[in-house]
Amino acid sequence: MPRAPERPAAPDPRAFDRAMQAIYDEAASFGYQPTRFRQMLAEHGGVETARRLIRGSATSGFDTLWEHQRLDLSVEALVTDSKWRALFSDEEAKMASKRLKQYGYTPATKG
Repeated sequence: MPRAPERPAAPDPRAFDRAMQAIYDEAASFGYQPTRFRQMLAEHGGVETARRLIRGSATSGFDTLWEHQRLDLSVEALVTDSKWRALFSDEEAKMASKRLKQYGYTPATKG
């Protein structure tokens, strides 16, 4: 009997937490330390922090990343990355994608 194709495993939310922490660490490398972002990560974890940030209006942190031409470090860029996409609803992904487009950012295609 033929086997059903295997679905890719859902992304590990703890790995997403680490990816969110990596955003903070990389931003710190050019002098930006988003302390509220770090507090939110500690309180809510990566997935919930991302949901809260993309559902609100663009933050000063998003603007700072845009000014440094580093929207690749934005929560929105992570949410729209195919690696993490399954952690978020279609609506959340659309909101993140829309914000990135409003700021003229197109994610690099991987692969």
